[in-house]
Amino acid sequence: MQSVQSGKPKSSNRAKVQAFGGFLTNMVLPNIGAFIAWGILTALFIPTGWIPNENLETIVGPAITFLLPLLLAHTGGKMVGGQRGAVMGTIGAIGLIVGSEIPMFLGAMVIGPFGGWLIKKFDKLIEDKIPAGFEMVVNNFSIGILGFLLMLFSFLVIGPIIVVANNFVTVAIEALVATGFLPLLSLINEPAKVLFLNNVIDQGIYYPLGLQETLQVGQSIYFTVASNPGPGLGLLLAFTFFGKRTARRTAPGAIIIHFLGGIHELYFPFVLMKPITILGMIAGGMSGIMTFQLFGVGLVAGPSPGSIFAYLALTPRGNFLGIIAGVTVATIVSFLVTSVILKADRTTEDVFEESFEKSKSMKSEGKAAFASAGTAVSETPSETPALSAKQVNKISFACDAGLGSSALGATTFKKRLQKANIDHIEVKNYRIEDVPKDADIIVVHKNLSERARRTHPDTEIVTIDNYIDDDNLKKLLTTLEEDE
Repeated sequence: MQSVQSGKPKSSNRAKVQAFGGFLTNMVLPNIGAFIAWGILTALFIPTGWIPNENLETIVGPAITFLLPLLLAHTGGKMVGGQRGAVMGTIGAIGLIVGSEIPMFLGAMVIGPFGGWLIKKFDKLIEDKIPAGFEMVVNNFSIGILGFLLMLFSFLVIGPIIVVANNFVTVAIEALVATGFLPLLSLINEPAKVLFLNNVIDQGIYYPLGLQETLQVGQSIYFTVASNPGPGLGLLLAFTFFGKRTARRTAPGAIIIHFLGGIHELYFPFVLMKPITILGMIAGGMSGIMTFQLFGVGLVAGPSPGSIFAYLALTPRGNFLGIIAGVTVATIVSFLVTSVILKADRTTEDVFEESFEKSKSMKSEGKAAFASAGTAVSETPSETPALSAKQVNKISFACDAGLGSSALGATTFKKRLQKANIDHIEVKNYRIEDVPKDADIIVVHKNLSERARRTHPDTEIVTIDNYIDDDNLKKLLTTLEEDE
């Protein structure tokens, strides 16, 4: 039923980075509404905005200096240490904010979780050692004293370190901008995205830098360097016209969800299916950035999700032509390069599928050999469930951030269960680390399977390539229908 390995499974560096990116994302996503509110405020009321207003503009600075970092620190602390951790993280963040002249987004994402960890460790240390009747006194004074020390530590030590690190990254990327080499970032961005590391680069690097620049000039190109929906649209259009059978059928639906819905994960499997198409993505990303630079445009906040609607909503006055041109050029270049690659491909889908099935068969034979020798080893999670429908009460779709692709997959699969008159199974979407312990089956993209196994070693895992139309999802549904 579950994947069993001798000894503790080794986690790859990629899985660890994915987990780190997911952690950053879960600090940022609950507060995206606040970031968008600030972006709208900026787009409207700063001197270069749609309706400049000196009085209302005074909200812009305090909001980015205090409100947004405090929200990040509060969320990060709560993720690690619950409500007490949220309070500790917020106390620590105010020391950073007051002691620095730059918006402390990076610092807040460090000190928030650290404050949560600190109070969590303290609570563990004094567990069952507090005399009856003194619980409230100890709880309040522990946060008060530790929070006071953390606030001073943040002001005197962490803040200056974050400022130095921030300045280093800012100078490095500004040097790329000054030399015209900013498009080279696509050499990193596009491969990282299809390996589900997009949240690391966006939430950890580009968005904080973009917010700082927006505070100064009212917009930032940093919000566009990794979130442009154009390259993915071009790739999917190429697969729509020149892909093989399954890819051609699936691509049009993925276009709608990717470009309009902003869920970029929908095109990742297409690149992974034919890795050389990453060249089209890189070319599209580079051309888009070059176009944004040529027009001197940017956005006022990070588009999340990366939908064309979000792009247009966060485009400041005078930037629409350049933003639309950047997305369009990226789409055309990605489409042309990917089309050439697909048209030059002489293989057939049947050959590919036979090879894929053969490799799975060989892997199964290898596992059987290990099992017969007395050691059960599984390199990948099970693809079809060993549980019957009557044993399954909860299926969890999981992805890096717990939104986007997993939400889409969960909604689609739930509808299929309802059509099959299977109503007792709960289907929900989660971030991988947040999947409940009582989940019977976890559905996850194969590139995130190691991370899922590490977090939930005792839960049955179904791996997929596509959160909507995947053979293993069909097998799962068939198995549940047959057992119902």
